Amino acid sequence: MHHLGTDRLKTALLIIAVAGLVVGIGLYFAGHGDVAQTVWFIGVVPVLAALLVEILRSLWRGEVGLDIVAALSMSAALLFGETLAAAVVAVMYSGGTFLESFAEGRARREMNDLLSRVPRMATRHKDGGLEEVPLEEIALGDVLLIRQGDVVPVDGTVTSDGVFVDTSALTGESLPVRLMNGGDAMSGSTNAGEPFDLIATRLAKESTYAGIVRLVEEAQASKAPMARMADRWSLAFLAVTVAIAFGAWWVTGDPIRAVAVLVVATPCPLILAVPVALVAGLSRAAHFGVLIKGAGPLETMARVRTLILDKTGTLTDGRPQIVEIISHEGMEEDEILRLAAALDQASKHPVAQAIVAAAKARSLDLPVPSQVAEIAGEGVVGGVEGRSVIVGGDGFVARRVGQSTGEHAAGVAGSVLVAVAVDGRMAGHLVMADPLREGAGGFLDGLRGDGIDRILLATGDRAAVAERVSAGLRLDGVRAGLTPDQKVLLVLTECKNAPVMMVGDGVNDAPALAAADVGVAMGARGAAASAEAADVVLLVDRIDRLGIGIDIAHRARRIAVESVIAGIGLSVAGMIAAAFGYLTPVQGALLQEAIDVAVILNALRALWIVPHGAKVE
Repeated sequence: MHHLGTDRLKTALLIIAVAGLVVGIGLYFAGHGDVAQTVWFIGVVPVLAALLVEILRSLWRGEVGLDIVAALSMSAALLFGETLAAAVVAVMYSGGTFLESFAEGRARREMNDLLSRVPRMATRHKDGGLEEVPLEEIALGDVLLIRQGDVVPVDGTVTSDGVFVDTSALTGESLPVRLMNGGDAMSGSTNAGEPFDLIATRLAKESTYAGIVRLVEEAQASKAPMARMADRWSLAFLAVTVAIAFGAWWVTGDPIRAVAVLVVATPCPLILAVPVALVAGLSRAAHFGVLIKGAGPLETMARVRTLILDKTGTLTDGRPQIVEIISHEGMEEDEILRLAAALDQASKHPVAQAIVAAAKARSLDLPVPSQVAEIAGEGVVGGVEGRSVIVGGDGFVARRVGQSTGEHAAGVAGSVLVAVAVDGRMAGHLVMADPLREGAGGFLDGLRGDGIDRILLATGDRAAVAERVSAGLRLDGVRAGLTPDQKVLLVLTECKNAPVMMVGDGVNDAPALAAADVGVAMGARGAAASAEAADVVLLVDRIDRLGIGIDIAHRARRIAVESVIAGIGLSVAGMIAAAFGYLTPVQGALLQEAIDVAVILNALRALWIVPHGAKVE
């Protein structure tokens, strides 16, 4: 609500300033010069009042910005009767602040609910029936029903065997985790198998997900804001302006000379050119599916030197895929996959669905299975085209066909081994894992070309899995088995050395995203919490778009700097001319308008940036 009120105020001030300038000009040319002066005065006062309040707030925070020059020029112009010049400056200043708030407001509208993943209601057993209750009413010991696809609402203990939960959003573990009777289920994980009962062991406000949300809020509150480009130029420009203005007044004794200098000096190349270039960069990045939440994050992206990447859903696809098919009886690989997938059509297990998807991707014909029996958490037995087929865990299938577990395959770190038996004999194994995204190595090399000096892999997954995935990649370090607070600590440690970008997609990544100088979320399939905590959201499930976003940030910032240097150079020349009496305040305001138009047109070049590796569209 605070942001909404601020945006409305800035919009109202711009409308008042423009209306005052235009109406006053109309009255002036209609022969009502005195009334025009009054209208211009009325149009300037609200803008100046809001500006003075903002200056006082900045000084209270120990900040000195360019707003002081704009306030001096408007105040001096009104004091010495140059109301038209003051009105022009008011329009320029209010236009610049409006442009900045526009970029931030668009981002806030895109992502506005940190807790959108949290279930609001839960299903509780009571008196032999079921009831829907708000999370706040769940008490310790309550028995909850967790249906397939439900997000676990509170931490609890499962009461049956063969429960499968997807914890990828919490821990980075890409493959479903099996829980036995008495096992602990974390809030925020998703039921990936059959419905099960859960005994609540923690209240909602004390559960895992609630703790992560609090960690996000703490990280955001402690994150130090990066200085804006305009602010870094402000003190030097302010000193030059005041020296020239009061020098001209002191030497000539004419206060109008100082007014003219201040009007020409109004730092609109900084106030306007920077936000225009950066907003244009935001628009261009969005065109390629990179949502950047404001001009500040875009500018910071251009200065990032360290990149920390989560594994699951970032470097990897986040979904189990078949990486190898091992044949034991001379059966063709496609035939093993076809029979397994045909039988697995009857199962809702995520691994079974991945097998079916792999078969369809190879355009294999999948007949309808018959006499199917699924043993929860173990495997599926049935008939396919008159043949007896068993698909499931290696131990389950080996026992069914009278062989020793692991006799044919030892498995690979971080993979799931699915055994396939046909007509009582072990036909083969499907090795399933979460592989690297295609082109991940080249993508990382490209980022180093964009100024990234240090790249780390940080994951909550096991060390063996992280090492297997990162083999062959040019990484500067791998950190595995990290909890959310350990990821935050890693980010804060790296931030001491250089600006840091953190990329992730799970709930467990959200606190680290909030703590980083720039947090990037994989928004296409990632958790809402990570998208909310991030400064940048990749709207398409392609990690290469990160390189495009960084390239656009570099170029947009370069265009902004070029506009600022050219604009300030022209402004200083105008200030000198005004100091020698060659420009009146109104002429100075008009000259400044011409400079503004020039730098804005240059800044708008950011709308046509063609980033490296992107198709011209």
